[in-house]
Amino acid sequence: MSLYQVQKFLYNLNRDAQMQHAFADNKNKVLANYELTEEELAALESGDIGLLYVLGVNGQILMHYAAYLQIDWFDYLQAMRDGVDKHGPVRAGTYAMTGGGKQFAHAPSSEEGECS
Repeated sequence: MSLYQVQKFLYNLNRDAQMQHAFADNKNKVLANYELTEEELAALESGDIGLLYVLGVNGQILMHYAAYLQIDWFDYLQAMRDGVDKHGPVRAGTYAMTGGGKQFAHAPSSEEGECS
């Protein structure tokens, strides 16, 4: 996986209005400048916040990409939870999960109590 390349792309996209316009016009042309796996390309092309989170993209960078995609804050948070449900625990990076990510993906019920 080329997590660095994904994050480099998102960092550049988040800060460069010309790149944002170019990406909106031709995603493939812009993404061709980065060494990405097919899974990463698909996630970026489709705006799959959940998969990008599971791939290990830093939340600070991902949050700005979600804003670029006009995803509301609570929908962004839910997309990350849905990503863990669909794709499994975060695989790499700062947010790599142990235990399958179950505590993150599902809020505890009243019988289970709250996480501390």
